Amino acid sequence: MVMGNFTDFDPVFSAAYSSGNHGLAIYDTLFALDSKLMPQPQMVGKWGVSDDKKTYTFELRDGLGWHDGTPVTAADCVASIRRWGQADTGGGRLIMERASDISKIDDKTFAIALKEPMGILLDILGKASTPCLFMMREKDADRPATESVNSNIGSGPFKFNHALAKPGATFTYDRNEAYVPRLEPADGFAGGKVVNVDRVVWDNIADQQTAFAALQAGEVDFLLEPSADLYPAIEGDPNLDLEVLNKAGNVYFMRMNCLQKPFDNVKARQAMLHLIDQEAFMRTTFPQEYISTVTSVFGSHTPYSNDENTGWYKKGGDPEKAKQLFKEAGYAGEKVVIIQATDVPFTNNATQLLAATLRKIGVNAELLPLDSAARSARYRNKGPIESGGWSIFMTFESDYERGDAAGNPTLNANGEEGWLGWPKSDEYEALRAKWAVVKTLEERKSLARKMQQEYWNFVGTVLLGEVVSPIARRKTLTGLIGMPGLTPMWNMQKA
Repeated sequence: MVMGNFTDFDPVFSAAYSSGNHGLAIYDTLFALDSKLMPQPQMVGKWGVSDDKKTYTFELRDGLGWHDGTPVTAADCVASIRRWGQADTGGGRLIMERASDISKIDDKTFAIALKEPMGILLDILGKASTPCLFMMREKDADRPATESVNSNIGSGPFKFNHALAKPGATFTYDRNEAYVPRLEPADGFAGGKVVNVDRVVWDNIADQQTAFAALQAGEVDFLLEPSADLYPAIEGDPNLDLEVLNKAGNVYFMRMNCLQKPFDNVKARQAMLHLIDQEAFMRTTFPQEYISTVTSVFGSHTPYSNDENTGWYKKGGDPEKAKQLFKEAGYAGEKVVIIQATDVPFTNNATQLLAATLRKIGVNAELLPLDSAARSARYRNKGPIESGGWSIFMTFESDYERGDAAGNPTLNANGEEGWLGWPKSDEYEALRAKWAVVKTLEERKSLARKMQQEYWNFVGTVLLGEVVSPIARRKTLTGLIGMPGLTPMWNMQKA
């Protein structure tokens, strides 16, 4: 399988999809989303809630064991939740803020006691937006959330093969013979995680032509992100198929460093809204038939998508309006450093277009090409350019994640405590805090409109467009699970 490269084995410390895919293989979760995006018990066997809806009790199912041969205990789960609650600035932090206690009852049972009812607790525990709540051994989860766990000892359906690991080139996952799947059939990320192959090899082949040649030759069976210019060749090969696993698609967006000039000024951030020609940016990489525009903070296909405060959108963008807003922001020629992910086709192409577009309106834009390891370290630097900081980077997430206001950290606006870019709006956060307590879908839809009204005033993110992009596979590889964002390795079969 060609799944790209990853540099951090800890899927709680890192929110990268690659780390999340690694986590799905070797770790397990308390709850998991089914194909209808509803949370279902996974490691949990039984659970209940008190009459006042404030205390949830969970009992682990039988047969759970770590790859080192020791049993999974409630103490492991309590420690894992607490560590994830520090790392995840979305749902994890929300749970920690609203929990009065998270404690072990006995070896198989633990409880989460809340200060007030929280109807979306199970949705957060089972969320599929990274970082997901993966269970780790207590001795690993006791490590601070600011330090990465690299032991790779989970309780999931695959074991990480340390002996065959070649960082930057290939990672190997062996079937965990001791894993006991749930009895239900696989349904999204939920149900029985049945492994039908003895081994999965995750290759990192950066060059698209080389990866395609390996797919054609049968040296690999799966290509996660084939370059769009290869689609015709893939469709013309009788042994290959293009398949859309994430049918709602991915939303591409940019984040600006709201702590440093020029984007510490809201006018400069608003300028970026007007500058972007979404179709032009998406066409740098994807064919027209796969792309669409997106104007809602909550994506295009979630229950909370809406058109509130979207008057800034103009087909083709509005460079003159952007230029005016930069002037109003007091822009004085400060360098704008754009992190260029040279190993990711879209961001490699789109950042070049962004730099050129900014220069046309008089902004001193500069590209900073970085590989994945260097990017990961650079992103966390909140300082100015002179101290190794940054101004803009691009990334993407599934459309599903855009509808997860409580669990998705990219939808936060809590300043330096929040996700990369660190936008801050107390008004928006006061609205977002209500998400956990409103009781009906209609109430949440109404709340989403109010949140979006405020969000496009302070501009925590600039949307670049949406794409439904297929994976490529050999026809002999079947049983792939189609879900937003992450790609599980269980259930697949090879003829």
